[in-house]
Amino acid sequence: MSAIKESIEISRRPEEVYSYVTDPSHLTEWQESAVSVRPVGDAPMGTLGSRVVVTRRVGRREIPMTMELGEMDPPRSWRMDGVDGPVRGHVKGTVEPIGDGERSRVTLDLDFESHGIGKVLVPLVVMPRARKEMPRNEQKLKDVLEHRV
Repeated sequence: MSAIKESIEISRRPEEVYSYVTDPSHLTEWQESAVSVRPVGDAPMGTLGSRVVVTRRVGRREIPMTMELGEMDPPRSWRMDGVDGPVRGHVKGTVEPIGDGERSRVTLDLDFESHGIGKVLVPLVVMPRARKEMPRNEQKLKDVLEHRV
C-alpha cells in the first residue's frame, strides 16, 4: 500500500499525458521541490533502466537523489525508484482514459524507504512535505498540460 495516493483529471489524451509525465526533463516544470534533473550513464533518459539524479529543495537544502525508471507500460503506467541515500522515494504512476479518451486520470502512488537517519526524517519531515506538495504538483501538471499547445 502506498503512503500517499493522489489523482487528478486532465483534459488531454492518455498518450500525451504519459509522454510528458514520464520524461524526466519535465520534472522541474511541474514538481515544486525539483530543482534540476541530469541523466546518469549512457541509457537515454526516459528509457527502461535509465537513471537520473533529481536535485530537490528540502527546506534550505538541495539534496540530490538518484532515481531509476523501473517499469514502463505506455501509455498506462510507469514506476520510478530511488536507489541511493537515506530516503528513497518509490513512485508508481498510472494514466487512465476517461470517457471518449480525450481526457485522462493520472494517479500517483508515492512511498518511501528509509535507511539510517532517513528512519527519523521520513515521518517527521519527508512525509508531511510530500503530503502537502503532491496535490499541488498534480494541479501544476494539469495546468501545464491543458495549456500546452
